[in-house]
Amino acid sequence: MQADEMEVPINNINNSNRQKSLPKVKELFKNQRKDSEGSMELPTLEFEYGDTDSLTAELSELYSYTEEPEFGLNRDCFEEDFRKQVKKKKWIELGLSEQRAYVMRLLDSLEVTNREKRLKVARAVLYLAQGVFDECDTEADVLHWSRHNVFLLYDMGTFTALLELLSMEIDNNQACSSAVRKPAISLADSTELRVLLSIMYLMVEMIRVETEDDRSEWRTARETFKTDLGSPLYNGEPFALMLFTMVNKFCSMNAPHFPMKKVLLLLWKTILFTLGGFEDLQEMKVRGRERLSLPPLPEDSIKVVRSMRAASPPASAMELIEQQQQQKRGRRSRRPLVKQDSLDTYNERDPFKNDDARDEEEDADDVDSGIEGEVDPLDRDVIIQPPPPLPPLRPPTERLSFPKGLPWAPKVREKDIEHFLETSRNKFIGFTLGNDTETLVGLPRPIHESVKTLKQHKYISLAEVQIKREETLQQCPMTMGEEDVEETPTETLYVGMLPNLSQYVIALLKLLLAAAPTSKAKTDSINILADVLPEEMPITVLQSMKLGIDVNRHKEIIVKHLSAVLLRLLPCFKLNHIYQFEYVSQHLVFANCIPLILKFFNQNIMSYISAKNSICVLDYPHCVVHEMPELTAESLEAGDSNQFCWRNLFSCINLLRILNKLTKWKHSRTMMLVVFKSAPILKRALKVKQAMMQLYVLKLLKIQTKYLGRQWRKSNMKTMSAIYQKVRHRLNDDWAYGNDIDARPWDFQAEECALRESIEKFNSRRYDKNQNSDFAPVDNCLQSVLGQRVELPEDFHFSYEMWLEREVFSQPIQWEELLQAQ
Repeated sequence: MQADEMEVPINNINNSNRQKSLPKVKELFKNQRKDSEGSMELPTLEFEYGDTDSLTAELSELYSYTEEPEFGLNRDCFEEDFRKQVKKKKWIELGLSEQRAYVMRLLDSLEVTNREKRLKVARAVLYLAQGVFDECDTEADVLHWSRHNVFLLYDMGTFTALLELLSMEIDNNQACSSAVRKPAISLADSTELRVLLSIMYLMVEMIRVETEDDRSEWRTARETFKTDLGSPLYNGEPFALMLFTMVNKFCSMNAPHFPMKKVLLLLWKTILFTLGGFEDLQEMKVRGRERLSLPPLPEDSIKVVRSMRAASPPASAMELIEQQQQQKRGRRSRRPLVKQDSLDTYNERDPFKNDDARDEEEDADDVDSGIEGEVDPLDRDVIIQPPPPLPPLRPPTERLSFPKGLPWAPKVREKDIEHFLETSRNKFIGFTLGNDTETLVGLPRPIHESVKTLKQHKYISLAEVQIKREETLQQCPMTMGEEDVEETPTETLYVGMLPNLSQYVIALLKLLLAAAPTSKAKTDSINILADVLPEEMPITVLQSMKLGIDVNRHKEIIVKHLSAVLLRLLPCFKLNHIYQFEYVSQHLVFANCIPLILKFFNQNIMSYISAKNSICVLDYPHCVVHEMPELTAESLEAGDSNQFCWRNLFSCINLLRILNKLTKWKHSRTMMLVVFKSAPILKRALKVKQAMMQLYVLKLLKIQTKYLGRQWRKSNMKTMSAIYQKVRHRLNDDWAYGNDIDARPWDFQAEECALRESIEKFNSRRYDKNQNSDFAPVDNCLQSVLGQRVELPEDFHFSYEMWLEREVFSQPIQWEELLQAQ
C-alpha cells in the first residue's frame, strides 16, 4: 500500500468493503443494545416524578420472590388461631367490637416467652395487615381490608408492642454472634425480624397514604401517628434513629443477618411520613420566606419542571454510520436538513439527515438529534464542509402549546452585585467601597442601569438569612441571648443523628456501593442479599433465572430507597438550618459520595432504566388473589410490558439531584467532577429522553463548563444551547466562557476548611451542653467550692491511694513560684 493511500480519510474507503462489513457492525451493535431501544427511536418517557410510585408497586417491593411461600404460612397461622376463638364466621363478617376483642387477644399472646409461639402470633398479625387475602376476590378488596385492619391494629396499640419486640431482636446478641459465625446467611436467619418489619412497614405505609374516603377518626390517627414517629418517644429517640442504628450495625458486620431491604423501606417511609414530601417541603419553604418577610419565590419549581419537554438524545455511532452509508449511495445531491427542535434555537443542522429521513421523522415524536455529542472520527470530513444556505422556515405547528421565553426567572445573589460593583469601581474610579451596593457616584449611566437590572432580579435565600443570623449570634452571644430553637421533627432527628452522623453516612454509602450495578463482588464487601437468598440454592435453570431476577430486583429496590433517604434528608436539613445541611454534605463528600454516584452512572444507563427485573404474577397483591400460572423461561425473559422501570428512573433522578446539591456553589467539589471526568459520563445520561433527568444532567454540565476548556465547548455547542434553554440563568455568571474569578483553583482547600469551621462553631453553640461555660458566673467562695459534689467513677475508690501517690505526693510543689505568681 502506498503512503498516499494511507492518508485517505476513513469515509473514502471503498464502498463495497464497507458494505460487506456493515452487517457485522450492525449485528455487533444489536447485541450491545439488547434490552434497550436505539437512542434515536426512543420516545419521550411518560414519567411523572413523585415521592413514591403507586401504592401497589410500593407494597410489592416489600417482598422478595423467595418469600412467596410465606404468604400461605401467614394465612395458616392466622386460621389456626382464629378458629380457636371464632368457629363459623370469617374475619370480614365480624363486627368491629368482635375484631377489636380478637386483636386484643393476639396482642396478649405476643408477650409469651416461647419464641415459636410468639412468631406464630406475629405471622397472624401480619396476615391481618396484609388484608386477609384468602377472604378477598380482587386486589382492591385486599387493599381495602389491609387499610381497615392496619388502622384497627394501630388503634389497639400494636405498633408499640411491635417496637418492643423489634428492640429485643436488635439486642439479641446470641442471634448476632451466630450470624457472624455462619459462612452463608439466608432467609431463615432473619425470619422474626422480617415479620416484624413487614407489619410495621404496612402500618406506616397504609396510614401515611391519604384517600378521599378516609374516616375522621382515621385522619386523627394519622396525625397522631405522624407526631409520635417524629418525636423522641421510643427509648428517648425518634423511630428513624432506631432504624439508622440497625443500618450502622449491619454495615459494621456486627449483625449480618439484618434484612436490610426491609429496614431501608421502613426508614424511607418513616422519614417521608414525618418530614414530608417534596411538595410539603415547597410549602414549608414558602411559609418560611413569609415568616422572614422575604419576597415570594419567582416560580413554583415543581410546576416548571413538570411542564418542561424532553430534548432528543444524541445520535448513536451505529445510526451515524447508517446515515453516512445513505449519503454514499447517491443521496448527497439533496441538501441535508434537520428538523427544528426545542433545543436548536439557531436552527443548527445535522449533516447526517437527508430529506427522505426528515419527511419520515416529521410524523414521529421528536426523533431528531437535539443534543449533540463530541465529533465522531467517522464524520469529521463531513462536518468541515461549508454550510448550505438556510432552509425556509416550516410552519411552527408543533410549537403552539409551548410557552414563550425561558422557563426560569433569572436570579442574582448579593455577592454577585458586590462583585460587579467592585469590578466597575476599579475600572472607572480606581478604588472600591467594600460591600456598599448603593453608592454609584462616578460610575457611568450604563452601569447604573446594570445595577438596577441586577437588583430587580436579586434573590435572598433562607440560607443567607440563617448564615447572617448565625454570625450575629456568634459575635454577640450576650446581646442576642439564647436562641429559641423550634422542636420540629427535622430538628429532633438531627439532634439524635449528630453524635454518630459520620457512621450513618458511611453505612448508607456502603450499601449504595454494594447495590450499584457497576460494583464488582469483593470478599470484604457487605452481603446485602441475606434477605433474598433461600436456604436451598436453585437446582433447575428456571429456578436460577427466577433467583437472578429476584437478586437484581432486590438491588434496584435498595438503590431506590437509599437515594430517596439521602435526597429527603438533605433539603429538610437545609430548610431547618443551612449548617445542618452543610454538615451532612461534607460527610457525604469526605466519604467519596461524588465518585460513587459517577461510578453508578458509568454504565449503559438506557439498559438500566429499561431493565425488566420483575415478575408481575409474583408481585403482591396479585400473587395472593389470582391463581399462579406456570412459569416458563420465556415468560421470565419477557418481563413486563412497561416502557421503562419506574424505580430505576426514580433512582437516577434522585442521585443526580444529590450530586447537584453537593456541588452547588462549591467550586472545590465542582473540580472533583472535572477530575473524575464526569462530562462524558453525564452526556451519556442525556440519552434518556425525560425532561427532569436531562435538566439535572445539564445543571451538572453547566457548573463545570468553565473548567472543560474552549475545545470542549466548541465541539458541544448543542449541549451548550440546551443548558441555555433549560437551566436557570444567573445574569452575570460567566459559565460559558470561563472568565469567572471563581474558576481559579488556589483557594479550594481554604473554602472547605472555612465551611468546616463555621459548621463546628454552629454545632458547638447550639448543641454542646457546656456551650455557656465561658459566660457562667464564677463562685469565689472557698467553702462553697469545696462543698460541691463531684461526680467520680464507680471504681475510683479502688485506686484512690494510687491516685494520691501519683497526683499529689510525687508532685513537688514550688511554693516560691506560687507566691511570686500571687
